[in-house]
Amino acid sequence: MIRRRLLALGVGVGLLGAIAVATPAQAADVVSAPLATMANAPQVATFWLADGGANLKSATPYAPTTEAHGERTSDPVVPPGKPALVVPVPPAAEGQLPQTSGKVFFVGADGQPHWCSGTAVQSQYRNLVATDAHCVYDMEGAPATVDKLAFVPGYTEGATPSGLYVAKQAFTHYDFTQYRDHDRDFAFVNVFSGVVLPASGALTTTGRLVDIVGGQGLAVNQTTTPTVDVFGYPAGANPDGTRPYTGETLERSTGQTFVMRLSDPPADQPVGVDSPFTGEGSLGSSWLQSYSDDQHLGYLNGITTGVSDTDGDGRYDTGVSPYFDTGLYMIFRAAAAYWTGRIT
Repeated sequence: MIRRRLLALGVGVGLLGAIAVATPAQAADVVSAPLATMANAPQVATFWLADGGANLKSATPYAPTTEAHGERTSDPVVPPGKPALVVPVPPAAEGQLPQTSGKVFFVGADGQPHWCSGTAVQSQYRNLVATDAHCVYDMEGAPATVDKLAFVPGYTEGATPSGLYVAKQAFTHYDFTQYRDHDRDFAFVNVFSGVVLPASGALTTTGRLVDIVGGQGLAVNQTTTPTVDVFGYPAGANPDGTRPYTGETLERSTGQTFVMRLSDPPADQPVGVDSPFTGEGSLGSSWLQSYSDDQHLGYLNGITTGVSDTDGDGRYDTGVSPYFDTGLYMIFRAAAAYWTGRIT
């Protein structure tokens, strides 16, 4: 708590004008912020889909500080609460990769289009996307949400195979928005039903996100698992300057998990995974526990918030995530109960 209070001194004021904090005692740490309304959501969708998706194609990977400094440890994970699981839901049609994975597009504080990685998660209204909180909130100044946020599942080289889903509401943890707490660098985003923009020029609804692409499950308060599968869109460079990824196609890595000890950014219980993903573009990548190659489903148990070169060879070898605990589950449950609807 001492560290968090010191960090609070640097955040500034003005937060309450942009972000509403839930009031029930059991949800005091839940922060919810509006992203779009039914009235302006069609304009957001048109911004991304017009001119053959020109703004989607011109977007660049979001590039806040992505490198984490620290070391791997053999420390055990001690879950702070009871384990909980949310069961995944299969997609409407089969595919070769998880259709739940995609890009989270938005306009940053610089006025330019950017993207992170994200994944669809099962919820009551089948409208939920998990990503990095840094991809929803601009934390360079006073915390404020990014603009025109939308999700494109299955994005590949400009294609929107299952439509585009405009974001309506964001949920994250109070400690992230107030204290920039990297243990809480995650967000759940509710999206409207998907839309496409045919040649006629009129937006057409495709359906609810999870009904179409499926939804990954969720696992919290787990001990570290032997391996997880990481899915995302890495695009940045390694410390040695090499660029093994383009960010245009969904990438997968499989690796062992372990507890990390970080010096920068500070975190109480970060976890790591063997992964060669570079930082830019991979923020928000999903870590899927018990992933099935047949069903392309698993349990979300981590989300990339940074990468690290732990052996000093100039290549990133580790993805870093907050530990999925009761605090995350509380945010998930608040977001999972939020209805969105259609924009057409």
